[in-house]
Amino acid sequence: MSTVSSPARHVEVARMMGTVVSVHVMGDPDPEVFADAADACFAHLRRADRVFPTYRDDSDVMRLRRGELAPQDADPWVADVADACARAEAETGGLFSATWSGQWDPTGYVKGWAVEGAARAHLASLVAQPGVVAAGINAGGDMQLFTAPGADWTWNVGIADPGASARVLATVGVRDGAVATSGPGERGSHIVDPRTGRPAAGVASATVVAAGLADADLWATAAVVAGFDDLGWLPRAGASRGMIVAEDGRVRRWLDGTEVSVVAADALL
Repeated sequence: MSTVSSPARHVEVARMMGTVVSVHVMGDPDPEVFADAADACFAHLRRADRVFPTYRDDSDVMRLRRGELAPQDADPWVADVADACARAEAETGGLFSATWSGQWDPTGYVKGWAVEGAARAHLASLVAQPGVVAAGINAGGDMQLFTAPGADWTWNVGIADPGASARVLATVGVRDGAVATSGPGERGSHIVDPRTGRPAAGVASATVVAAGLADADLWATAAVVAGFDDLGWLPRAGASRGMIVAEDGRVRRWLDGTEVSVVAADALL
């Protein structure tokens, strides 16, 4: 995260949900208030990491699968996420599905949902504190960001070239909102097209900027599944902006449902 001005930066970092999570506050916060907010964010995400993972035998999701836990006895977040996943499948026209494999697997939705929830519950109010310019959370490159009203501040988020991570293809300015990027990246072809059951192909990365990280992450994943040539989902994505990078380096950008350019990667130099 970077910005055009230089207030003091305060950061707390923890590893969870299979990635590094950092909480950032810019300005001069009360140290105890900042520490409590960061701890609350991490506790929120640790709860999600106990409830939803399919790699943990003791998670609520895996216990539900085995019939060891009744739905009414599961963490209340399970019902919330089940409803959200059903809406997401309908909104994306099947580009996202938590049930495509025959078993309920919400892990493709939970990260953005949980990080946004932690940020709104424990960080958003910090920008009303005296001396605080901005606050945000970064979970493996996916961010939920807030700025104090009237503050001379913008979070400037770099979008990396998926073919050369040290190179920045674009920079997006965000005052209040979220940024999510999906794609093969370092994890390989982990995004599955629920319509076919095969790994999604053709898109190296998709970045979406939206009001909330749950939606930004959802539509970034949907963009990867749809493929570089299909932007038919854009009108359903609502107020969002972003860019898609093809495996061959071509780039498409859009703003609130309308494509604004199609360029070769070299044209961005």
